[in-house]
Amino acid sequence: MNFPTRIARALTPIAIVAMAVPATAAESPDLAKFDAHLAAVQSMTADFVQADARGRAAAGTLQLKKPGRVRFQYGSGDLLLVANGGKLTFVDYQVGQKSSWSLNKTPLGVLLSAVPNIKGSARVVPNNDPRIVVIKARDPSHFGTLILAFLRAPSAPGGLMLYGWTAVDAQNKKTTVKLTNQRYNVAVPDSAFTYAEPKKREKK
Repeated sequence: MNFPTRIARALTPIAIVAMAVPATAAESPDLAKFDAHLAAVQSMTADFVQADARGRAAAGTLQLKKPGRVRFQYGSGDLLLVANGGKLTFVDYQVGQKSSWSLNKTPLGVLLSAVPNIKGSARVVPNNDPRIVVIKARDPSHFGTLILAFLRAPSAPGGLMLYGWTAVDAQNKKTTVKLTNQRYNVAVPDSAFTYAEPKKREKK
């Protein structure tokens, strides 16, 4: 299994982590900004760079459209992670295989839900950089924790721009994702969330 394959699979289930100091019990108005951001974002596109703990990196593009649709395309498209409604599917055209999971068994719902409910499940995590807002959102069904890092940006929805995350898999292996060229509420075709079935490679 090559590196892009491993890190694509590490996104399911996904936990998102940013550098932060221990949380306090105090409420923050940034939580209201996060709520406003989620409500305002209907679609998003971005470039991403993803790296594992050893520093090995892979780049790709991200497309998101509510409700329930997202596409991570790695490199030239030989590796895809796609959700279109109820399932999240990883497709590896290099080996001719795919794997699927129920989307509601991943913590991506907070980003993909048409009407996200963060009451009681999200809190602000204080950090040492005033330019960054860190939000920790725990999936109520315990399929994952989301700690999202945002940059303060007055022109972005809710005044926040998603900056990146670190995925932590069941073995506590971490994969960091950083976004650039973020664009919100742009036209994203439904065809972006379809894919051709992989063809199984014949054994030689």
